[in-house]
Amino acid sequence: MATATANSNQRLYSLDALRGFDMFWIMGAEEIFHTLYKATGNSFLGTIAEELTHPAWNGFHFYDLIFPLFLFMAGVATPFSVGRDIEKGKSKQQLLWRVIKRGLILVLLGIIANNGLEIKPIAEIRFGSVLGRIGLAYMFANIIYIYTKELGQLIWFGAILIGYWLLMKFTSAPGFPAGDLTMEGNIVSYFDRLFLPGKLYLDIHDPEGLLSTVPAISTGLLGILTGNFLKREGIAPAKKALRMGIIGIAFVAFAHLWELDFPINKNLWTSSFVLNAGGYSLILLSIFYYIIDVLGYQKWAFFFKVIGMNSILIYMSGHFIDWGYTTNAFFKWLGQLAGDPFNAVIMAVCYVLVKWVFLYFMYKKKVFLRV
Repeated sequence: MATATANSNQRLYSLDALRGFDMFWIMGAEEIFHTLYKATGNSFLGTIAEELTHPAWNGFHFYDLIFPLFLFMAGVATPFSVGRDIEKGKSKQQLLWRVIKRGLILVLLGIIANNGLEIKPIAEIRFGSVLGRIGLAYMFANIIYIYTKELGQLIWFGAILIGYWLLMKFTSAPGFPAGDLTMEGNIVSYFDRLFLPGKLYLDIHDPEGLLSTVPAISTGLLGILTGNFLKREGIAPAKKALRMGIIGIAFVAFAHLWELDFPINKNLWTSSFVLNAGGYSLILLSIFYYIIDVLGYQKWAFFFKVIGMNSILIYMSGHFIDWGYTTNAFFKWLGQLAGDPFNAVIMAVCYVLVKWVFLYFMYKKKVFLRV
């Protein structure tokens, strides 16, 4: 994905760092806390470990934020990348083709991530994927950005959320009452069972299915609206950070009010989930932006920036590189010295370290996987 810049010559460091912070948790950091909890039985670590899991259906844990935060950040970058090209006079058709190409490449990478590079019957292929949803939501959000002004983008953002809520509230799978939001009875899962080819992740439901990708467009649009705001002149950067934080808190509060009627549910990407995840995304971006780009404290974030600069590479790498084998090859002796119960903790830390060193090497060589 393109990365935002503070101006034509300077990258927005906080966005790279926040993207790296986001990816850090799914490149192995979550396992550090799971193993720490198992080794110590500490209740505080247990709470953190619980937050690094997904709820079975309704609800929200920190781990649910990773996916929408990445999509949100892709949207934040849009006004700085696509917007810059519009300012340079590139035609809308040129930009349209570019965002469609990026979106479809991500869909293809998602299919590869799910199924590997082997020939399978269509019935055995899972087409829904994390990268596929990011690609489609990014693509449609960017098409809206290209062809509408900021007010139009805001209207689309709200209309999608309200329309999705009404769809879920007044429809259901055949044989279930209107507004049924169980895995079997909701209209989204039923739609995917009818129209999504191949196999579904949970047989009767796919958390990255077709219809639930529609509200994810609003997640991308929220990022775009945030990027518009960050790009706006005449507002002091510190005030921008403060306003993002306040709006984020308001979004979280409103999401929990809406939850009374429309549960926060990542599997269905409900409208309340969009607002909740979007609110926390705004809060995190405001903190990173203020510390890194406003106050200028950047050195501490270099660890995350290295990850954020090659986020898609490290996500895809696990499907082609046996990182566990590599970690054992270099550090199994260290785990053996540590012994039970902390050997698993040591190996989890080393697992993340090996991946980071690989990304640092790529960073120094200026090799980045771009889409």
